[in-house]
Amino acid sequence: MSETGFTPRRLFLTRGVGRHREKLPSFELALRDAEIQKYNLVHVSSIFPPRCEIIDREEGLKDLNAGQIVFCVMSRESNNEPGRRLAASIGLAIPQNVDYYGYLSEHHSLGQNEKVAGDYAEDLAAEMLASTLGIEFNVDSNYDEKRDIFRMDGRIINTQNSTAFATVDEDGRWTTVLAAAVFVP
Repeated sequence: MSETGFTPRRLFLTRGVGRHREKLPSFELALRDAEIQKYNLVHVSSIFPPRCEIIDREEGLKDLNAGQIVFCVMSRESNNEPGRRLAASIGLAIPQNVDYYGYLSEHHSLGQNEKVAGDYAEDLAAEMLASTLGIEFNVDSNYDEKRDIFRMDGRIINTQNSTAFATVDEDGRWTTVLAAAVFVP
């Protein structure tokens, strides 16, 4: 770490689903499914650092050690109501100028399907970045309309999301969904 603090240079997206008769173990199983159960996860807010590279999960995991303190942006939802739909999503908006920061968003919901939850998280991240960049848009417009404005403006280069989705089974076992953006030193 430098005197100015730790600024991650790489990030990977992951997601997981866990089911168990108890809530806490369902969360642990979701962490295992996402392959991040062996780290001490510290939740941070939603800034995508300048010049940060998005890498695949396998590459990122190679550079992390069991017990390591790892910073992440995480979204999670748990429920045990039979038939209930759960979604947890991370949205990402990256600026055209790599020297500028972008945004990550966390969205978790009950009742939404995977696509709706993912689009919503992506929309949130893009809105936060657009407002920071001074891009004019109507916040009440649907995401497709805003996306067109953001792309025409040219200052937002990429948006994406990573979403975990599940439906609680008939037995009402606790189900946890989680999505995370994991920072790698």
